[in-house]
Amino acid sequence: MRGLRNRKGSGYAQRTLARRYAQFLDHPLTAENIWYILPPETVTCNNPWIYGCDGKWLGRVGVFFIHRNVTTKENLFWSFMSGETYEAIGRDFVCLTGLLGIHLPGGTVSDWKGAIVGSITSYFGLISHQRCLAHVVRQARRLLPKHSPFEATQKLRRIAEDLFIIETINDPSVWKTSLLRWEKEYGTMLKEKTIASPSLKKKWWYTHGNIRRAWRLLTHEQDPLFVFLTNPLVPKTNNSLEGVNSNLKQKLGDHRGMSILRQTSFLSWYMAFTRVKTDKDLKKLWVYWRNRFQRN
Repeated sequence: MRGLRNRKGSGYAQRTLARRYAQFLDHPLTAENIWYILPPETVTCNNPWIYGCDGKWLGRVGVFFIHRNVTTKENLFWSFMSGETYEAIGRDFVCLTGLLGIHLPGGTVSDWKGAIVGSITSYFGLISHQRCLAHVVRQARRLLPKHSPFEATQKLRRIAEDLFIIETINDPSVWKTSLLRWEKEYGTMLKEKTIASPSLKKKWWYTHGNIRRAWRLLTHEQDPLFVFLTNPLVPKTNNSLEGVNSNLKQKLGDHRGMSILRQTSFLSWYMAFTRVKTDKDLKKLWVYWRNRFQRN
């Protein structure tokens, strides 16, 4: 078990490691198992905390989804699902809320995907929900190229990036005013249409489609962008989960060639080890796994 945790740099060839640890990859411990063996600090104290979730896609096959206490940076629950659908995320929430009991979060931060927003509302109630500003700015940058020949595109991109510098309760009104100025100067571009030639099935389309998408991104449902200003515990970004996903990507890159099933097993073990703090914790994992899978 210790070798599984510290296999990088062990001196063994990858094939040897795969053979030696195949039994662990064939029989990973689930998030429910880990909760039973090493309960998270979230349920052992009464401090308020903030919930976050995000997924690491494994190609186009599915996503390894993570639920996290972003206040204490503790991974609470994880699973592999075919997609970030309401049904799939809902199954996770049924298990997670059952394990949490009365220790529900006081707020949340997410990338604001519909299934995630719906699940959080259904299972946690109407708690403070911050839309991750990093995701918003990243999406705006994709829609609004830095070196666009249109001044309107460059200015709207800078307005989107200004979300990062909002710090006080008065800043949102200043930011919204800059959007109104932009609309007054360039608003006609949002309505400009291109008429198709008679040979095409589609008769017309909006000339500046990406600008329209970026405008809607910044103007539709603005309140969730600024929840962090009224709830100090809520972070403005989901960077806590972004860091976890980066680690998962790196670990998978260090062990290329595994099947999807092995990848999910590997990531399950990786998440399990994030709850291990001492050698005593590690022994608990080993004893539980041995008793469950090596009885014969």
